[in-house]
Amino acid sequence: MIFKDDITNLKTDIKENIGQKIIVKGTLGRSKYFEKEATIEKAYPNLFIVKYDENDRNVTYSYTDVLTRTVEVSLFDGESYNPMVPPTVETKKHKNL
Repeated sequence: MIFKDDITNLKTDIKENIGQKIIVKGTLGRSKYFEKEATIEKAYPNLFIVKYDENDRNVTYSYTDVLTRTVEVSLFDGESYNPMVPPTVETKKHKNL
């Protein structure tokens, strides 16, 4: 479940990292995936724009794309790439006997 605070925090993180290098990962359908280096160009209330390094193409993503993991965005901190939204940890429910 996505909460309003999650979106607000992600928007703040994106705005603070405009101009920063990222890696965008996503699916193209039918078991096809992509992974591209990009730069955060601009941030707006409902979406943000990234510019892919390989072809200078601008692409827009919504904050919910990232929070629902439709796309994964990893931020370059100078040494390595770290996900902007940490992976979810699944917990198993135990049946009471």
